Amino acid sequence: MTPDPAPARRRRRRGAPGAQLWQASPLTYLALIIGSVLSIFPIVWSFIIASRDNGAVYEMPPTPGGKLFENIDRMLANEDASFVYGLINSAVVSSVVTISVIFFSTLAGFAFAKLKFRGSNALLLVIILTMMVPTQLGIIPLYLMMVELGWTGTLQAVIVPFLVQGFGVFMMRQYATSAISDELIEAARLDGCSTWRVYWNVVLPALRPAAAVLGLLTFMQTWNEFLWPFVVLTPDTPTVQYSLKILSSGPYQTDYVALFAGTALATLPLLIVFIIFGRQIIGGIMEGAVKS
Repeated sequence: MTPDPAPARRRRRRGAPGAQLWQASPLTYLALIIGSVLSIFPIVWSFIIASRDNGAVYEMPPTPGGKLFENIDRMLANEDASFVYGLINSAVVSSVVTISVIFFSTLAGFAFAKLKFRGSNALLLVIILTMMVPTQLGIIPLYLMMVELGWTGTLQAVIVPFLVQGFGVFMMRQYATSAISDELIEAARLDGCSTWRVYWNVVLPALRPAAAVLGLLTFMQTWNEFLWPFVVLTPDTPTVQYSLKILSSGPYQTDYVALFAGTALATLPLLIVFIIFGRQIIGGIMEGAVKS
């Protein structure tokens, strides 16, 4: 009687080196726990300090107090900071920039990856070179341009320069190269689809996982941007980071409790966005990885 080779094959698969990649060791869990604690600690610290008074800011270890809502009300009552107005402005700027970056990045990424046109490699090289130039080097000429346009102190100045980003174009180009087959585009062409129809009905759904990640990164980066809004905006039209700067520069001393209360409130929108869309983003990444 011939022995069943199935158990032997299963034992070999369990003992194969690749099989160990699916088994998390205790060290892996320990590293994940430490990383989670280090990531969450600044947020928890902000809420704890925001619930105390200024006399207890330097106490160690910090313990929660009962003045969180009182401190938030006092912070919101600061007319110089205009914190609520800053939150609204940041939400508008971050949303517009994110939508624009996703649209233009997916469109340009599709063109660079799947369309044949003269000078494509040279243009892609120029886009990559723009990623190597620090933003700080372009602040002075960009500010002079905003002065010429009369946009200083307006939200256009913090929206228009960032509607397209080289990183997004390069990221979408790399993803489209592997995620979209030439046969799929040819099939759409045979069905009579125009280039725009191919992009909207074929390419954009295939790029959804990478576009979700790019959108989250762009929203977070724009929301946390401080230097350029501080240069080009005024206290009359602040973003949330500008409002926090005003809170940190009191006339006599820094009101740390109000500053941490504002920091905690400024962090909440990012947490809400990640909680709402985090599962869809991770699910989209896994779906794209399986398809590719």
